[in-house]
Amino acid sequence: MSLKQYKPITSSQRGLVLVDKTELHKGKPFKKLTKGLTKSGGRNNFGHLTSRRKGGGHKRKYRIIDFKRNTLDVNAKVERIEYDPNRTAFIALIKYDNDNFSYIICPQNLNVGDSIVSSNKATIKVGNCLQLKNMPTDTIIHNIELKPGKGAQLSRSAGTYGQLIGKDADYAQIKLSSGEIRVVRVECRATVGMVSNPDQKNIKLGKAGRKRWLGVKPVVRGVAMNPVDHPHGGGEGRTSGGRNPVSRRGISAKGKKTRNNKRTDKLILKDRRRK
Repeated sequence: MSLKQYKPITSSQRGLVLVDKTELHKGKPFKKLTKGLTKSGGRNNFGHLTSRRKGGGHKRKYRIIDFKRNTLDVNAKVERIEYDPNRTAFIALIKYDNDNFSYIICPQNLNVGDSIVSSNKATIKVGNCLQLKNMPTDTIIHNIELKPGKGAQLSRSAGTYGQLIGKDADYAQIKLSSGEIRVVRVECRATVGMVSNPDQKNIKLGKAGRKRWLGVKPVVRGVAMNPVDHPHGGGEGRTSGGRNPVSRRGISAKGKKTRNNKRTDKLILKDRRRK
């Protein structure tokens, strides 16, 4: 897919850059693999706002994605490639030889009519899914499981991928596109290739309203608030906060590490922030 620019017929089109979707499926999604999606607006079960800057946006249907790929040794054919409003990557509708249908995250360079399979004996081909212990090192992969059988959790966003850089009897080392190096069990499954739509990072929305269509509300600066609302608030006239930059809850806005998961620390060989 390429990027699409517009003639500035209106002021909102002057800087607009979007991904060209002319090759994608034009119709509605596969009905048996969709369900309703209820928006939370950033509120919890008490109705309290727990996640700011969420709300509004276009109504969506959720596409049920097969992250486990546990239909083994059955060939599937790519029926069509679709846009999914719930994620940045494109999705592919596949039809198995047993007449079952599934949605999967579409890899880059997967085309309509291609044949793919999920099998421990599969070849190293874009779209095929197999266990890490059956892959050669330096393979580019996505949809990576963290626990065997749980389903893919890593490298699912547009243009992301991991690289299998080593493995032993029990664990495989994977370098993620963020720079992090992590180990996972060799029984975990992954799909060959990188995720589609790598140009997603280059789009420009052009106007504030397009951001609202995505369900994102405006950000208000802390220094524009009152002291009761933000640590930067208050002061006479225009002030710059008068203290170190922090979030609304007082956490440093200058990159203070807040990760606290000692249970999985041993699985990260190299942090993404460490050069």
